[in-house]
Amino acid sequence: MTTVRPDAAPEPGALLARVLPAESADERARALHRAPDGSFAAYFSAFPASYWAHGTVLTAVELRVATTGSGRLRLRRSDADGSASDVQVLEVVGDDDAAVPGTTVLTAPLTGFDDGGWLWFELDGGLELVEAGWHAPSGVERVRRMRPSIGITTLDREAYLLPVLATLAADRDVLELLDKVIVVDQGSRRVADEEGFAEVRDALGEHLLLVVQPNLGGSGGFARNMLESLDAGSDGVVILDDDVAVSPEGIRRAIRFAEFATVPTIVGGHMFDMHVRSRLHAFSEGIRAKKFFWETNGPARHDFAAHPLLGPESTWLHRRAEADYNGWWMCLIPAEVLRAIGLAMPFFIKWDDAEYGVRAAAAGYPTVSLPGAAIWHVSFDEKDDTVAWQGYFHARNRLASALIHSRFPGGGSVVWANFSLSVRYLLAHEYGAQKLRNQAYRDVLAGPAGLHASLATKIGEANATLRATPSGAAIPEAEWDRLTTRIARSERIAAQGEHPGGAQIILRALPIVLRGLIVKSDRPADAPPQAWMPVRDARWWNVGRYDSVATGNPNGSGGRWMRRDRAEFRRLLREAWTLSRELKKLWPTLSEQYRAAAPGLVSVDTWRETLQRPKA
Repeated sequence: MTTVRPDAAPEPGALLARVLPAESADERARALHRAPDGSFAAYFSAFPASYWAHGTVLTAVELRVATTGSGRLRLRRSDADGSASDVQVLEVVGDDDAAVPGTTVLTAPLTGFDDGGWLWFELDGGLELVEAGWHAPSGVERVRRMRPSIGITTLDREAYLLPVLATLAADRDVLELLDKVIVVDQGSRRVADEEGFAEVRDALGEHLLLVVQPNLGGSGGFARNMLESLDAGSDGVVILDDDVAVSPEGIRRAIRFAEFATVPTIVGGHMFDMHVRSRLHAFSEGIRAKKFFWETNGPARHDFAAHPLLGPESTWLHRRAEADYNGWWMCLIPAEVLRAIGLAMPFFIKWDDAEYGVRAAAAGYPTVSLPGAAIWHVSFDEKDDTVAWQGYFHARNRLASALIHSRFPGGGSVVWANFSLSVRYLLAHEYGAQKLRNQAYRDVLAGPAGLHASLATKIGEANATLRATPSGAAIPEAEWDRLTTRIARSERIAAQGEHPGGAQIILRALPIVLRGLIVKSDRPADAPPQAWMPVRDARWWNVGRYDSVATGNPNGSGGRWMRRDRAEFRRLLREAWTLSRELKKLWPTLSEQYRAAAPGLVSVDTWRETLQRPKA
């Protein structure tokens, strides 16, 4: 062990990640900054070495630790299975004046991290952290300079948006790394008219660019963000959702990774739960190729408060995870990638981020979901938008993406996987949702020409379809309360077990299918529901046992009344089967059409025309 006296350190290289004492963090997020044993082996404080070793030109990283007092400083590392070992141990002798911090510099080679591993430090004895930072070694040049714009699309969410803008404005160090903060306002209320906007406008100054346009969905808004960033001459765009809590430090980390990346790289941030700050949505996102469906790589909903980075349940976090795409809750896209592969696919909402990541990878531009770069977002577990108007876009855009990108003949199993989902919706009396899915199939069969033209109209058509369908229609809160009080208390909880798997699916589904096809419901229209279920339990294997079920609304307000209708069941099932067979039969022809059309659909010129944004 070496004894050192901290001194004035030489000029550092680029700051890659800043580390602060856990006490300075949001109380709910402290588990992400400090491990239970007091070490800095924590999500935001440790350095994800395997990602930097694999994806950047750096061969070493420099740790600079400013401390007061005296004690032991350990630089430690893990490998891909989570096993920890020392890299360097120093005995630090502090200044006689305990209030004067000193800086100790350590260097760690980025070797042996091919499959995974982190770096972190620990302080023992009387050493107290003032500040630390992970730096590029002095003299190592960045591959490219990045001064991206922030791109936010908003729709009547000023309660979330204004704090995001205020947070960005307050961190002047990170703000100086940015070009513009582009806000695309697609709402029915103007952001500029909201109380508090003038303050953030003044704080952001020349960085702020506010654009007003009709509601063209997330893809229309983010395409505008991309286009405006290119027109401004920015080096890229950091896509941000409007309903998040943002970490400027995470933006810095994404920018630095992009600057040192070996090739132009899409750098995504992780998503944590807004209400459980230590819970991670997913470590990385992938596409299951044969089904062409998104999935998480590794366990989902990992809670660092319960399972810290070095905990026995967290060894998988030390393996480097490959991402097929990153959600557009936070995602940095370099301008070089935008110019090479185009802007967002005109999907309105759903699958635009996944399709973009797959498209980028095919062109040689990888996606990295970077640990330590993150935002907080309302959990997706709190809503099920597949049965709302978004269900149309889930179905259509998955198929359109597969037609462009699937490498399997006939799209692999995507058509029949979609049909299987349709059966499940029908078993749950989700007739409105299935009408939307069948319309999605028809629109896919009609070809890609209508994607841009329908951006402003499809949401209205989808909502009209749902309103015209009795089963599953939304019930206002006042009426909902009166309805549920009429349900017998014995039928308030009617769920039966977890999602069936394997042969259990057939055993559970067959009697419900036969009942739906053969048995006519004779329940009077004015009779109250037979049972009530919370949203989480309102699945086909539960709902399908009843003719009439009340359940909560996935958006959290009021409820929905699910009523079995044999004629609707038969008609929609037959229609879904016919459309699925047609899709499978025409897949080769449709795939050629969509692949040929794709470059034009995402081109800057096409989007300029759709957005009515002429070139400056």
